[in-house]
Amino acid sequence: MKILEPSIESIFNIQSDVQFEDLSLQVFRFQASHNKVYKEFLEHLKINPTHVSRIEEIPFLPISFFKTHKVVSKPTHEKIFKSSGTGNQIRSQHFISSLSVYRQSFTKGFGHFYKNHKDFTFLALLPSYLEQGDSSLVYMTNSFIEETIVHGSEFYLHNHQELNEKIRQLEKTEKAYILIGVSYALLDFIEKFPQQMKTGIVMETGGMKGRREELTKEKLHNNLSVGFGCENIHSEYGMTELLSQAYSSGKGDYKCPPWMKVMTRSTTDPFEYTKLGARGLINVIDLANVNSCSFIATDDVGVINNDDSFKVLGRFDSSEIRGCNLMVN
Repeated sequence: MKILEPSIESIFNIQSDVQFEDLSLQVFRFQASHNKVYKEFLEHLKINPTHVSRIEEIPFLPISFFKTHKVVSKPTHEKIFKSSGTGNQIRSQHFISSLSVYRQSFTKGFGHFYKNHKDFTFLALLPSYLEQGDSSLVYMTNSFIEETIVHGSEFYLHNHQELNEKIRQLEKTEKAYILIGVSYALLDFIEKFPQQMKTGIVMETGGMKGRREELTKEKLHNNLSVGFGCENIHSEYGMTELLSQAYSSGKGDYKCPPWMKVMTRSTTDPFEYTKLGARGLINVIDLANVNSCSFIATDDVGVINNDDSFKVLGRFDSSEIRGCNLMVN
């Protein structure tokens, strides 16, 4: 029997946990049949997809496979996104079959937490991503900038003086704006130009990229809070291998859009899940990733909170240190 691809419309219109689980199982069976890499991974584990009836029974593909294999459920692609990296690290590659689906995902995901992105001015401080190229984060941010350029949105590379002047201008007019930046670049900026931001949002995307000493999330946010003169530092949790993002509006507590879910697994048994509040390795379900792999076992360490939000504590010690690594306490 031919297994059909679930519609992206049904994925972006999930309204309940029951719908999410049902669509997760549909996507799982589709990818188990059409994704060669994932199919072979399941065969190696001796998993029969027809016997999987709950999310907790779905095997998650190790994220490292994106560095060594072409992880796709469709043979054609429009774009290849590559992860950030330092030194001679191998960069992950994500073959995107539909940029339209990616645009829907990041637009709807942002709107789920921040309302309409067209109401903001976007100031982007992402120098390392711009320099390396092929970044999904730059693609997303550029899309927001192009649609809000009338508000004065733009990228800033190393031109901190111009960025400082732009922030002061926006603060005077009291217009809503978002400064989205890689961690080391935000720290570099406030060392030169400390701020007192009242109408803007600071959103860090993680990552010292080998430019600065790694900091815990708490320490990073404390430093940014003092430097920008604002109480809460927002954060975006995403990665090259995904098409969706989770967001934090403060204190490092991330929430997922309805088509995305985070779970934590044991560090010693990939099929054992940790309890609420206990540390574990993060598994991500991203149903927007229907034409790649929606079930990814990351190397990030995290904790699930009682309200289904989650914290990212760092990178697992034995895994390769990536550009957005944070130290584990």
